[in-house]
Amino acid sequence: MPEQSSPKRRGRLFRCGSAFLALLAVAGYLVVQYVTGGSGGPGCKVVSGKGDGASYAFTPEQAVNAATITAVGTARGLPERAVTIALATALQESALRNIDYGDRDSLGLFQQRPSQGWGTPREIMDPTYSAGEFYDHLVKVPGYTRLPLTVAAQRVQRSGFPQAYAKHEPDAALLAAALTGQSAATLTCEGRPGATRASGADGVRAALVRDFGRDVLAPAAAQVDASPSAASTPSPGTPAATAPSPGASAAPEPDGSASAAPTPSPGTSSGGGGRTVTLPVPPGAPSAGRGPDQRGWQLAHWAVANASQLHIARVAYAGREWVAGNTASEWREARTQGAAGAQRGAEAVRIVTMR
Repeated sequence: MPEQSSPKRRGRLFRCGSAFLALLAVAGYLVVQYVTGGSGGPGCKVVSGKGDGASYAFTPEQAVNAATITAVGTARGLPERAVTIALATALQESALRNIDYGDRDSLGLFQQRPSQGWGTPREIMDPTYSAGEFYDHLVKVPGYTRLPLTVAAQRVQRSGFPQAYAKHEPDAALLAAALTGQSAATLTCEGRPGATRASGADGVRAALVRDFGRDVLAPAAAQVDASPSAASTPSPGTPAATAPSPGASAAPEPDGSASAAPTPSPGTSSGGGGRTVTLPVPPGAPSAGRGPDQRGWQLAHWAVANASQLHIARVAYAGREWVAGNTASEWREARTQGAAGAQRGAEAVRIVTMR
């Protein structure tokens, strides 16, 4: 006759089972935090512009890094395919997080190794630098735009798991379409303010220069005013100042953070309701072969991706606007001042800061 388990033994088994389940839960949580980038889980989302229902949820930290990778690629005149390859690679290597650890001496978004000539640890931990290094190597791969993504990425990375990049291609393609401006109004974030070393209009300008280069703030191309609404324009009595010239704009430090903002010019106005950075999108000045509408949506999506870090409250372009904290996290029809306001909204990206 089988020996029956005693209550004491059953109690031990129950406690052991409970402890095991708790460990599994903790392990699962840690895995999710690693994959999503932590910081409370996804707060951003990108959807397909093709109407096929495809979407990808990610964190504000991942959004900032994805926007930087994309901006560096397009500033070099590279095609959307190059950006997709870079984003898929960073998704595999670091989950789009700028981590300071990895296999052996691997670091950063692309897990580049100082010992293999990718740069110093400080340089590699600068997302702008590391993205540039990746693209420098990618463009040397013959016919990389026609190769399968995993092959092109592997030619650069020399990974021990070369097939791992392929699974990230769908998500990378969604991100690339939105962040290059190919798909309009497809990227949104909740816009919850986070820790940042630079915010407000000066922080926005410094981050734009960091990611796109100084040409993005060419003389008379970007203005700052004290208007609290991205969709409205200053009243006739409201002073506005042209952004600093490329030689005077706030420059990024080697570690990727923005340096101290420059002293505003005498004509710069300030107000308690936030300030507006206006980026005109000239019809005759497309970037890297992209039309003005695509360029505009790239800048607009970049601003939304950086909203939490730079304390951005509102972004408006082409008659639509995104508002931080909007429960639907969606682009909606902008509040414009008649036909003239709608026309102005279509010609410029307006980024309103929270302070």
